Amino acid sequence: MSEPPPVMLDTHVWIWLMEGNLAIPTAARKSIEQAAAAGQLWVSAISTWEVAMLAAKGRVVFSLDVQTWIDQALAAPGLRLAPLSPEIAVASAHLPGSFHGDPADRILVATARALTARLATADRAILAYGRRGHVSTLSLAATRPSALRRPL
Repeated sequence: MSEPPPVMLDTHVWIWLMEGNLAIPTAARKSIEQAAAAGQLWVSAISTWEVAMLAAKGRVVFSLDVQTWIDQALAAPGLRLAPLSPEIAVASAHLPGSFHGDPADRILVATARALTARLATADRAILAYGRRGHVSTLSLAATRPSALRRPL
């Protein structure tokens, strides 16, 4: 039996999973669980910064302080932290095709490409970029948890 492909979580998907969102589609959840079981579930280092910024701006509220939440979320079984290497930083500035300028999204895409991972996201711009063949995606576009009506 072949190993499941790596999956990298977009920041909003990481939050949804760690906060127990049950609205994530079954097929996507299964892919994420299989990647975790194989030790191939990734979150980018830039996502820790995004979570901290979202908490600082009051866009997300956790029952724990943000550093504790991040520490606990990074300890989830099968989850690995993808570092922000100089190679990924440079690659994020030279993505193929046309992609918007949000630095965090560019780093997420460059990291997923470097890991040859599917990027699990509900972000329409990233999904459209994936449809153009520039990054492999795992779509959660139908997922709109009531507490998070759009990707963060």
